Amino acid sequence: MSTKQRRQPDLPAIPVRGEIKLGQFLKLAGLVEDGAEARVAIQSGDVTVNGEVETRRGHHLTSGDTVMVDLPARARGAVVAVQPG
Repeated sequence: MSTKQRRQPDLPAIPVRGEIKLGQFLKLAGLVEDGAEARVAIQSGDVTVNGEVETRRGHHLTSGDTVMVDLPARARGAVVAVQPG
């Protein structure tokens, strides 16, 4: 198995163009309400990328990365789907 986890079938694939940073993706995917919530979730260690805790908002994501947020009410996630062009 590669360093990336296999895509979980119940997670939506979120299309993005070009490069995207973790904080931006959390907002785009609707995993957090805004940038402030993204910052707190990331700094608190509540965000994983491919199963590893990621504490850098500026971490660049690539196609196929699985992003999960462990929120108090529930865990939510999405998969990065970079679109050509």
